[in-house]
Amino acid sequence: MKSNIIILKSTFFLILISFSFLSFSQNNDKLIVGADRTELYLDEIKGLNIAIVANLTSKISSSKSSIHLIDSLLKLNIKIKKVFSPEHGFRGIADAGEKVDDGFDIKTGLPIISLHGTNKKPTKEQMIGIDVFIFDIQDVGARFYTYISTLHYVMEAVAENNKKLIILDRPNPNGHYIDGPVLENKFKSFVGMHPVPIVHGMTIGEFGIMINSEGWMKNKIKCNLKVVPIKNYNRGVIYELPIKPSPNLPNKKSINLYPSLCLFEQTTVSIGRGTNMQFQIIGNPSWDKTNFKFTPRSMSGAKYPKYLDEVCNGIDLRKNILLNEINLEWIINAYNKSTNKSIFFKSGFNKLAGNEKLQQQIIEGLNQIEIKQSWKNGIEQFKNIRSKYLLYK
Repeated sequence: MKSNIIILKSTFFLILISFSFLSFSQNNDKLIVGADRTELYLDEIKGLNIAIVANLTSKISSSKSSIHLIDSLLKLNIKIKKVFSPEHGFRGIADAGEKVDDGFDIKTGLPIISLHGTNKKPTKEQMIGIDVFIFDIQDVGARFYTYISTLHYVMEAVAENNKKLIILDRPNPNGHYIDGPVLENKFKSFVGMHPVPIVHGMTIGEFGIMINSEGWMKNKIKCNLKVVPIKNYNRGVIYELPIKPSPNLPNKKSINLYPSLCLFEQTTVSIGRGTNMQFQIIGNPSWDKTNFKFTPRSMSGAKYPKYLDEVCNGIDLRKNILLNEINLEWIINAYNKSTNKSIFFKSGFNKLAGNEKLQQQIIEGLNQIEIKQSWKNGIEQFKNIRSKYLLYK
């Protein structure tokens, strides 16, 4: 009798989950990104000279065939004068950290100014003749993903030159959780500019409002900012991106694993750059032989990957459960089995971590629970700040 009750309860629970998933899916089908809500910003830019900060993700995909924001606005006779592009370039094919030169868009002939080349912040000269900037780039919700750093510098330049900025908001595929140490000011860099945890749980529009209102820009300057919100967005729904946001985040799994695996970038462990399993595998040639092996090759988006043409013994994480927290077990275990612990951490690790404590905690043998306990107060303080700027449930 008891076993039958347990079976009935389990069945009911599974049905309940199924209905919840269906309702989430139906809601997600109706989601409309800020770029597609032209009725909320078109009148403000008609007749003005516009600069677009964009890349390959800046598309409107609610119609039968997607169209790039720039092509859409040009068809509506909006006067786009310049395009500014972030890390990886306008077409999104450059390597991580690679310098990207200025150029011209083949299709439209518009000048493209790289914000990951000679300068990361629009110069006064580059802004001459521009009335309004529009920012439309898909973020993934991690502090060290540099699109929010580009947003910061664009906001700062707009504020200093008395222009206006419109952020066309997009969902955060890692918006369902918050985790990680809060960045300490001494470790501020282009891969971490703000006192937030590694995973902040905000859309790029919400994050822009927070930058502005918290006075995080130089001299606490404020930007004339408008955010065009997403329609029907719920951060509890795991949003699957229609376009990969950068060369080495090819799918939903890699995006979910990214906040946990990016820390490996500044260690002796490969995260699969130079394969088709980027940010879904980890390995090293010196590890004990494993059943899973991979060999990084030179390829678009990873011309010089770690351990180029060397066989790595590794771990395949592609079937790992969906994460709702940062997994530290992988990096702790990797350090413990490292054959030369003195070189495991590279010089940039503390910038990714946002402090020097995480590296020391791993070296001292603390476990994941003990390390995460040290993040607790910082996360709670951040949540209090964050709550003031949320646009969605």
